[in-house]
Amino acid sequence: MRKPIAALSLLLLLAAALPAMADEIAVLDWRRALLETDAAQRSMSDLESQVGSQQQQAQALEQELNALQQRADSLSESERQEANRKVAELNRLMGEIMQQRQSSEQAFLQRAEPKLQQAVEQIIARHSIQVLVEPQGVLHAERDLQNVTAEVTEILNSML
Repeated sequence: MRKPIAALSLLLLLAAALPAMADEIAVLDWRRALLETDAAQRSMSDLESQVGSQQQQAQALEQELNALQQRADSLSESERQEANRKVAELNRLMGEIMQQRQSSEQAFLQRAEPKLQQAVEQIIARHSIQVLVEPQGVLHAERDLQNVTAEVTEILNSML
């Protein structure tokens, strides 16, 4: 008689503990948390102002090349050479823009990474999180997991 009661008690204890354990698991999209900070928005705005003229040049070249492409069969040799020069110029501009973008993102991430770590540690302590996963890493959950991304962004805004 005692064994069934003990087994039933153990099952009830486990059933009561499962919801509490689920609260110890949370989701964090750290990329979104960083990108939605005011500092990231300023950094992107600064980058856009730095590469704005290059982007305009690239768009103008693309339009010219599209116009040339539509009459590709009737281009003279000098027009073909000019088109090739414009393609090379467009590729150069796009490479410079990409390099500046990557450099800017890398600099921002290097500045923000220690602050992100501090913000995550605060959230883990605040919510007694035992397991923190990225949204892409969750294959299945019986219920919605606590998402702490917005909270991390809020903390980062006060730090950056």
